[in-house]
Amino acid sequence: MLRKLLCLAIVPVSVLGASVATAQGFPSKPIRMIVPFPPGGVDTTGRLLAQKMTENLGQAVVLENRGGANGMIGSSEVARAAPDGYTMLMTTPSTHITAVFLSKNVPFDPVKDFTPICMAVEPVTVLVVNSGVKVTSLRALVDLARASPGKMSYASSGIGSAFHLMGELFKTTANLDILHVPYKGTGPMLSDVVAGRIDMAFVALNSALVQEKSGKLKILAVAEGTRYARMPDLPSASEIVPGFEKPPSWFGFFGPAAMPKPVVDRLNAEIIKAVNAPDVRAKLDEGGFAIHNSTPEQFAAAMKKGFEQYGNAVRIAGVKPE
Repeated sequence: MLRKLLCLAIVPVSVLGASVATAQGFPSKPIRMIVPFPPGGVDTTGRLLAQKMTENLGQAVVLENRGGANGMIGSSEVARAAPDGYTMLMTTPSTHITAVFLSKNVPFDPVKDFTPICMAVEPVTVLVVNSGVKVTSLRALVDLARASPGKMSYASSGIGSAFHLMGELFKTTANLDILHVPYKGTGPMLSDVVAGRIDMAFVALNSALVQEKSGKLKILAVAEGTRYARMPDLPSASEIVPGFEKPPSWFGFFGPAAMPKPVVDRLNAEIIKAVNAPDVRAKLDEGGFAIHNSTPEQFAAAMKKGFEQYGNAVRIAGVKPE
């Protein structure tokens, strides 16, 4: 019996020793960074980070686009991969939070089948209005919408999209009657706001800045809970509409389930190092990104909160899974 107990006591130590040894030699070969979307979106930031991580690690970090089925194909590939740190996923809440509420056939469990590594960055979101709307502040917009119920409209990039759910949360929290007009993508949505066919929209800051500089849009507030450091004079929407909280729109990294913690921590540290490199940070700032630098544990907590926020938003919007 004593011999059996000693053997049982040795097993966890051996496993821990193996994990530490794995982390110390990690990485010893190229790392795959899977982006489950077509080129031209999330992968732009991913390539920036992959290049810097390659420089820092001395091993190639190779980004691969695995688009299809709204991100389900690439995400599933990572879920099935060996949990050794050599395959990781860079994605958004669209695959790991909203899909749970919007799709009847998600081929993986976003919590059980993945290991959170790092919530790296988040595109700053702003509320914009067409330049013809006679307001210059969010307070004035809220007052105008309340004075003309049902007569103002907001655009989104599609039913169930982040911008749609933000809009529904905003108008519910502010007690406004505003018509939702969905589009197929951010481009058509923004075009109609610029043209004056729609009054307002939530949109990524970098998409709004060009139109603001041309005088076609007015940026009234950031959707984040705090002011954006690069635009400190622009209020947070929650300052004007207490209780409004933007659902998350992060770019985050996951690995397969059951990754050794030392490997997770190493990848987390390398992602944060890459994000904060001066040349990378300058480009992220220029692109209108907020930096998170989360630990794996903080990312897991943010995921939990994100499920609550999006679940509430989907209920308010009345969107049904398809």
